[in-house]
Amino acid sequence: MITFRVSNSEKRIWAPWRIDYILGSRPHSCPFCSIEAGSASPESLVLAVQEHTHVILNRFPYSGCHILVCPHRHVANLEDLSDAEYGQLMTLVRASTAAIKSVCNPQGLNVGINLGAAAGAGIEEHLHFHVVPRWSGDTNFMTAVGDTRVMSQDLEHAWNMLRPVFEPLDLL
Repeated sequence: MITFRVSNSEKRIWAPWRIDYILGSRPHSCPFCSIEAGSASPESLVLAVQEHTHVILNRFPYSGCHILVCPHRHVANLEDLSDAEYGQLMTLVRASTAAIKSVCNPQGLNVGINLGAAAGAGIEEHLHFHVVPRWSGDTNFMTAVGDTRVMSQDLEHAWNMLRPVFEPLDLL
C-alpha cells in the first residue's frame, strides 16, 4: 500500500486489492446463498454456520476483521425475516461484536446494515450486517464507504484470529 498527498487537504491510498472488486465480473448467483454447513475455512472465509444464519469475513473489507452476518435465506428487507431468522441474526451480530473485541481489541466498532443501493448496499438483494472494528486514526466510516481502505492484515490472518472464537458457535 502506498499513500501520497494530492493536495494540502486530500490524501490518496493505493489499495490494489480493490481493483478485483471494482472491475471484476459479478457472479450471477448470490455469494451469501452458497454458504454451506461445514464450510468454515480460510479459503471460504466462513467463520460459523447456524440453522438460519452464517458469519463470514468480508472479502473486500473496510478494515481488518470486517465481519458480515447474513441470513441463509435470500431476503432484502428486515421485515421479510421470520422471528427465528431475525433472532438468530441479532444473536450472531452480538457474538460478532464480542469476538472482534476479544481478538482485535479495537477502540470502537461500526455495526450496521445498508438496505438498498441508495443506502450503500453492494449486494442489495440479500441483507447482511457489517461488524467493522475501528481504531483512532484510521479512516472514518464515511471515508470507508467512499472506497478508501487501509488494511493492516490479510484475510487469512484475520480468519485464523477469529475462527477459534467462532468455532463453538458453528452448530452445523
